[in-house]
Amino acid sequence: MAVQDPTRQFTNPMVEVSDLHFAFPQRSIYQGLNVLIPRGKITVILGPSGCGKSTLLSFVGGRLRPQKGRVVFDGDEVPTRRGDALFTMRRKMGMLFQSSALLTDLSVFENVAFPLREQTDLPEELIRILVLMKLELVGLRGARDLMPAELSGGMGRRVALARAIVLDPEMIMYDEPFVGLDPISMGVIVKLIRELNDALGLTSIVVTHDVHEACGIADYIYLLGDGVVSGHGTTEQMLNSEQPGVRQFMQGLPDGPVRYHYPADDYLEDLGRAI
Repeated sequence: MAVQDPTRQFTNPMVEVSDLHFAFPQRSIYQGLNVLIPRGKITVILGPSGCGKSTLLSFVGGRLRPQKGRVVFDGDEVPTRRGDALFTMRRKMGMLFQSSALLTDLSVFENVAFPLREQTDLPEELIRILVLMKLELVGLRGARDLMPAELSGGMGRRVALARAIVLDPEMIMYDEPFVGLDPISMGVIVKLIRELNDALGLTSIVVTHDVHEACGIADYIYLLGDGVVSGHGTTEQMLNSEQPGVRQFMQGLPDGPVRYHYPADDYLEDLGRAI
């Protein structure tokens, strides 16, 4: 049986999504989604492609608004925020995009400095110090003068991470941070997510479909499916779950509640029609 409501073990969560309903014109996304994001922890959002993992980040950041339900960030109702109030709320968030989204005509240094120049009045001397500190955290201080085209995929992801933390946000959202990376680069990103979260006291939301990497860093896991939470728990609880849908996804089984065969008429009867 699908789990509709997460346990209420998290007091004063950073993010609370309650009874969220949303549909695009041709497709339903959420049908009563409930998610709690605990402060200071890494919460991983798992699920098959198209289940609404990345879309959830758009609700947390206020880009999309629920058709029904509540989205609360740090005690404030996200959908009611407009203009400067929404901008102020977003200052508490960092975002690592799936494609890294580096500005191609700016150097590594200028990419990381960009949020500081746009959103603060800090002097250049302090901007330089802050940028070099963040690049040092991700191991790329020596790459400050390179252009995005000169970076590997893993390096680009690390520069984007330095940019995401340059304003010292309270929470970082990672949208598919492991996609397209070789094993070494992937290991570096996994290590950085864990270490930065602990060292900086961050709250992290990691959207991914990579079970192995998720289990390596997650404090808590939600599995989405059919518009709701189909399973949730610690890594150990999810890996040992007896729920068929959770077991199928966590173990990568080819058949289960998500069927290998697309619905069709009886196989032998179908073959007989062709004779």
